[in-house]
Amino acid sequence: MAQGAGQGESAKTGGMPRIVHLDEMTLGGIDIPRPDLPHEWIAHDFTDAADVVTRLAGAQVAIINKVKLDAATLAALPDLKLIAVTATGTDVVDSAAAQARGIQVRNVVGYAGTSVAEHVTMLIFALARGLVPFRDSVIDGRWENGKAFCVFAAPVRDLVGQRLGLFGSGAIAQAVASRARALGLEVVFAGRRGAVPGEGRLPFEEVLATSDIISLHCPLTDETRHMLDADTLATMKPGALIINTARGALIDLDALEAALESGRIGGAGIDVAPVEPPPPGSAILRLARRPDVIVTPHSAWLSTQAVTELARVTGETVASFLAGR
Repeated sequence: MAQGAGQGESAKTGGMPRIVHLDEMTLGGIDIPRPDLPHEWIAHDFTDAADVVTRLAGAQVAIINKVKLDAATLAALPDLKLIAVTATGTDVVDSAAAQARGIQVRNVVGYAGTSVAEHVTMLIFALARGLVPFRDSVIDGRWENGKAFCVFAAPVRDLVGQRLGLFGSGAIAQAVASRARALGLEVVFAGRRGAVPGEGRLPFEEVLATSDIISLHCPLTDETRHMLDADTLATMKPGALIINTARGALIDLDALEAALESGRIGGAGIDVAPVEPPPPGSAILRLARRPDVIVTPHSAWLSTQAVTELARVTGETVASFLAGR
């Protein structure tokens, strides 16, 4: 039977495998199904870096989302055998160090495709239709105090016939593409920067120069970091919209702010930041106050259905490990 320990206090387990969830709050109250096999389960809402080794001492399984497990931390955890990451990305774990120590690292792939694709679609609609400035015009009194029956609060564009350029071609990008085509957009996929595009893709530079809307769906690597900087933003179609639900550092936010201020870029919908949560005064928080920008707090992935699936798969991963599979 599963045993829990409040505030990190371990139950007497008589040698049962210990499972420690370091940041349970990242699942928004949805529980991971517990294994049927005997085990000890300890859950913490949040774990500071200084407490990781102490809390994982004696644990065979660690469940994490954003808690970093670097090589030095893993070296201090000789009992650890499985790291279950409740996310698609595993960049918080030093995978090479884990492999060298025989520690399995398991993630969850494809659980939020619908949720993220719908969030991207929402941001596209909201920016194209000027949702924020039109809503503000009601709240600030421009409508009730105006002379005309309507308020021209922002430019509005129809989506039919617009070109959507997608950077990345994985499951989420494909889900966005199918929804965009249903709305009458022309969808194109971009090749890698500085490379000959593969089949079904257009050159990176051409997609930037010709797309009315671009949406980023690629991982953060040395190659993609600041892929949208002052130089690339200057080559984009004037007035284009930018959507980023992938990784915050794909965009140089200072350069984006300048491009928005100059009118080169028409608007941006951003769900991710280079540092999360963002520190006070950071560029992402300045951008959030602009009427042509919508910033959401890394929430594209967290529909109830997506988080439930994430928890289910993580539970199956842990159960399979305990069963020796």
